[in-house]
Amino acid sequence: MAALDENSSLFPIFILTMMALSVVPYTLLKFSRAATKKTRSNSCECSVCIKSGKYKKSLTKKVSNLSTCSNLILLLLWIIMVFLVYYIRNMSEIQVFEPFSILGLEPGASESQIKKAYRRLSVQYHPDKNPDPEANKYFVEYIAKAYQALTDPVSRENFEKYGHPDGRQGFQIGIALPQFLLNINGTSSGILLSLIVGVCILLPLVTAVIYLSRSSKYSGNNVMRETLSAYYSLMKPSLVPSKLMDVFIKAAEYMEIPVRRVDDESLQKLFLLVKSELNFDGKNIKQEQAKFWKQHPALVKCSSLQTQLLIQAHLTRDSAALSPTLEADKKRIMQLAPRLLEELIKMTIIPRTSQGHGWLRPAIGAVELSQCIIQAVPLSARKAGGGSGIAPLLQLPHFTEAVIKKIVQKKVCTIEELRDMTPQERSELLSQSAGISQAEAEDVERVLEMMPRLTIEAKCETEGEEGIQEGDIVTIHAWINLNRPNGLIGTLPHAPHFPFPKDESFWFLLVDSNSNTVWFSQKISFMEEAAAITVASKAIEETMEVSGASTKETSAAVKEAVEKMKSGSRLVLGKLQAPAKGTYILTCHCLCDSWIGCDAKTTLKVKILKRTRAGTRGRGAVEEEETPEDNGIEEDEEDEEEGSSGIQSEYSEDEEDRQESKSTAPSRSKRRKDQNSESDGSDSDED
Repeated sequence: MAALDENSSLFPIFILTMMALSVVPYTLLKFSRAATKKTRSNSCECSVCIKSGKYKKSLTKKVSNLSTCSNLILLLLWIIMVFLVYYIRNMSEIQVFEPFSILGLEPGASESQIKKAYRRLSVQYHPDKNPDPEANKYFVEYIAKAYQALTDPVSRENFEKYGHPDGRQGFQIGIALPQFLLNINGTSSGILLSLIVGVCILLPLVTAVIYLSRSSKYSGNNVMRETLSAYYSLMKPSLVPSKLMDVFIKAAEYMEIPVRRVDDESLQKLFLLVKSELNFDGKNIKQEQAKFWKQHPALVKCSSLQTQLLIQAHLTRDSAALSPTLEADKKRIMQLAPRLLEELIKMTIIPRTSQGHGWLRPAIGAVELSQCIIQAVPLSARKAGGGSGIAPLLQLPHFTEAVIKKIVQKKVCTIEELRDMTPQERSELLSQSAGISQAEAEDVERVLEMMPRLTIEAKCETEGEEGIQEGDIVTIHAWINLNRPNGLIGTLPHAPHFPFPKDESFWFLLVDSNSNTVWFSQKISFMEEAAAITVASKAIEETMEVSGASTKETSAAVKEAVEKMKSGSRLVLGKLQAPAKGTYILTCHCLCDSWIGCDAKTTLKVKILKRTRAGTRGRGAVEEEETPEDNGIEEDEEDEEEGSSGIQSEYSEDEEDRQESKSTAPSRSKRRKDQNSESDGSDSDED
């Protein structure tokens, strides 16, 4: 019974321990994420972004951010843990059987002292003297038992030697469960069995089923696999941003957004506002519009069309015709957009050709679509004015088409020309020519200081070899350098019309424009400096180890790379297989998915040589064409030595070269016989 009481009293401690093992690490993880998010919140401080309320730290928003389901469950678990700690601290301690302390004696007391203490306690607790049931219980279970243990010589010796009147005790194992569950009488056994089955069998089984069902539906980036399949099948090698919109809206996540018949009128009004942004033929717009209404008599019947109209409403910054339900749907679409756009970009650069290359035009188009959605700029704005159009200027605060027209009249047509001006010149241009106030001009200045300037330093080489030959593993080594006038490295972009915070992401692409292929791609982030340093250091160490560098040289290279990365650079290291012989004019692109007009590119000329024998690395096909003439016996002996080796190196000749060498061998041997016969004839004449 004492063992059962001891195990039952340990049950709260067991529950507290199990809860702490999961709750404490999860809480620390939540706090670390919150601290990381706080350090990364270098957001735009212009009046437009502040007015949008996206970064506003109001009490209501803080409460709404904290009042999530996971946070509430976590708070409830902490309340339970605090209650368990309070209960355990105030719980009666487990009483260990100590005969001397029960009788109120010091260890080693004599037999007369033991009898005297027993008589004194008997007067106080004996049932004949004290009718209280608790006193009776205490007398029987403790006082009488202690007296018997100390008056019996064997029991006392066992207690003094082993700590127990019965002698040496074996090892006991208990279960920290409540006492009513350990009682096998009645229904307690059924409760215990149900608990064991539920915790040990049903809970892991349900967890596995939920995980497998979710993993079969969603990918690692929390995007539905049905969406990835649709993007892959609908992707074409020559899609432009306006056509990529039709692919983008086919996401399965957007198909789950409900359509309502009551929104039909609002969608029809929205269609009239954004019809210029739809893919209609400009010459036959009336016929196209009539055909559209014939195909879609009720707009709410088509979820993808509703999604496209809501995205166009976001791009044109015109949401006046939207009902509250459509406004909520548009916000949901924008919340899903960043991760879907990232997967759309990945589907364009996934290997498609026989050489393992992706497609260039849809890749650039997907990045441009991402830029327009983040900055809420219509796709048609990229066509106006040539180049990137007026889209880069429209992302600036307080800039409208009317303001841009006034600036263009002053010969400032691009955002590069505006950024190259001094602050004083910009202020005069905006205030005098564009009619922008001083406060608005300061907002423009803040955004221009946030916009990144990118430069690329890239090279291609074969490690440990001179030149690049067909089939070699080529290493692309590039540094992406970022510079902002305000001195920041990682920051959130100026995007007041996008309802959610969005991190900057950059895509490095090594492309061949002539063949419309992407040879190599990599995503770059300037937000996570520690992670970037770790990855780059490991890659540099592996590269230096392959090249045979010493430990000191490797350490110096890693240290130099770390310093560059802390100053605003990112390392791109990748490998690809060299194509067929020829000279390739490649282009290195660094594209930002959030800013318009901040992309950078540089040209990289790569010469691929024909594969030759070992020992002729780097000399290329020129030496193969300069075949020397036969010089008698000495050259023939060299040919014989080469043929007798019988070992072909990694860089062996082509099949045609081997056939030519075989066909020339008989003629050379015949010439050798003729020379020998002539020498024999001359010798005989001399004799």
